[in-house]
Amino acid sequence: MVKMSDVAKIANVSTATVSRVLRSPETVKENTRKKVLSVIEELNYQPNILARHFRRNETNTVLVIVPNIMNTVFSEIVGGIEQAASISGYKVLLRNTNRDVRNEYEAIDHLKQRQVDGMILLSERLEKQTILNISQQYPVVLASAYIEGLKVPTVSIDNISSSREATEHLIKLGHKRIAHICGSLFSLISRDRVKGFNQAIYQNEIQMESVLIQEGDFTFDSGYNQMLKFLALDVPPTAVFAANDEMAMGAIKAAKENGLRVPEDLAVVGFDNIKFSSIFEPALTTIAQPKYEMGKKAMELLLEQMKGVVHTKSQYVLDSKLIIRESCGAKMAELV
Repeated sequence: MVKMSDVAKIANVSTATVSRVLRSPETVKENTRKKVLSVIEELNYQPNILARHFRRNETNTVLVIVPNIMNTVFSEIVGGIEQAASISGYKVLLRNTNRDVRNEYEAIDHLKQRQVDGMILLSERLEKQTILNISQQYPVVLASAYIEGLKVPTVSIDNISSSREATEHLIKLGHKRIAHICGSLFSLISRDRVKGFNQAIYQNEIQMESVLIQEGDFTFDSGYNQMLKFLALDVPPTAVFAANDEMAMGAIKAAKENGLRVPEDLAVVGFDNIKFSSIFEPALTTIAQPKYEMGKKAMELLLEQMKGVVHTKSQYVLDSKLIIRESCGAKMAELV
């Protein structure tokens, strides 16, 4: 039995293109449309009429897969998604996976069963090939992390350069022994932020020790515990860059409980600029990423896909910004 994937392979197009030729031929370039129709005739491909019928029944609902809804970063991104969805008459179905990739695979069934019209992934834990396969059949957008080589519309910041900027800020303040608390290294975002940290260290010819990078899990407790490891070293760091604000706050608590002053004895920089970071004591220096705008842009791209728009661009990079507050010591230096 001839399948749509067989037509796509011979015509040298994606299965999504074949599907559009069958459903909305006016959205496909004439040359491509003729080539696909020629292969369909040659192979005597018979599309599943029943399946095509169900595909026309829109639910006006989109699926958003969230790794951890308690994380305020994701909740702010979802806020942007919901705002853009509401304007266009769409509802949002949230699936909180609690960072369990098995739950992400189960959530895909909502797409396969046509319970939703498209999907936004706020996680990059699914296998690259799995995301690619889904995107060839359904409208899909990835938000928050960019996967190299994946031709799926993605909205993110440049995590490498942002992390490098945060680390270079500490270097400019005179620190030579800088530690990094990264997130789980299963996460591409974590690996990119480690990469940016290392780039800043090496480019500034600072001696690096592997013990000065410790892996947390983006929680307050993991920041606290990894800071205790740094404090147990014969020569503790004078500065810490944490891959998110919660871990940075945990690190500050550990430092204070061990008699250190922040920023006088230890400079700390976080990442994300969550709302609590500005009222924490001391107020946290951090990288602000445009979370709400990220969600809004992701939803706009998904809406375009659902209308048959083919995106030739796969990566949409929004600007981040270093927010300087009290925890790094820069404001104290200005007063000297």
